[in-house]
Amino acid sequence: MTALAVTLAALGTALATGLGALPFLVFRRPDRRWLGLANALASGFMIGASVGLALEGADYGTGRMLLGVVAGAVFMALTGRFLGRGRKREVHLGALRGADALRAILIVGVMTVHSFSEGVGVGVAFGAGETFGALIAVAIAVHNIPEGLAISLVLVPRGVSVWRAAGWSVFSSLPQPLMALPAFLFVETFEPFLPVGLGFAAGAMLWLVVAELLPEALGEARLATVALTVAVPAVAMIAFQTLL
Repeated sequence: MTALAVTLAALGTALATGLGALPFLVFRRPDRRWLGLANALASGFMIGASVGLALEGADYGTGRMLLGVVAGAVFMALTGRFLGRGRKREVHLGALRGADALRAILIVGVMTVHSFSEGVGVGVAFGAGETFGALIAVAIAVHNIPEGLAISLVLVPRGVSVWRAAGWSVFSSLPQPLMALPAFLFVETFEPFLPVGLGFAAGAMLWLVVAELLPEALGEARLATVALTVAVPAVAMIAFQTLL
């Protein structure tokens, strides 16, 4: 029964990510004029998430977490360089082409990589007890909603439909149910790698923010506006994760 509970709980955390796209059903879908602010908002959520991941990883091992941060940033830098070098016109994601498709692929990729660590976290938590595991799963599910919003903030203003953005958000979290059960069954094997994975995700997110989202945001909006738009969700996300 516990194995089934772990799988269902992790599947629930993945599905929760899709809820981040729902605000776009209520508010008029922003056009490209809002792209700068959308990128700034997404940057804020991702910075906040990165800080939370790094702090959580430090609880398991600061050195391994920092190693993961560097590895994540280097991996994303190499990936972005490979995809962007003379290939932007060839890159596509659904209806998106060129630079828009590249940024969409990078953010979905970053969030997908990040989900592996969260899946391991769910499994390890269930290894400490079913009640504790359920609490951690609920916390991650709630935490996933603003992450789905961050993905949607990048995709929707570029022309992706709300439902497709929700689908990509859920897709980015599918590693959670895939990794939770093995991590639960082999807790002692997976736990030492958790700080590296959390750090890797944090480093990858920070690279995406610094190298892709913030430069584009600053190209579309004033520095003071971008700074405020980044700071508010970043602080809110850190406070939110601290409460959870």
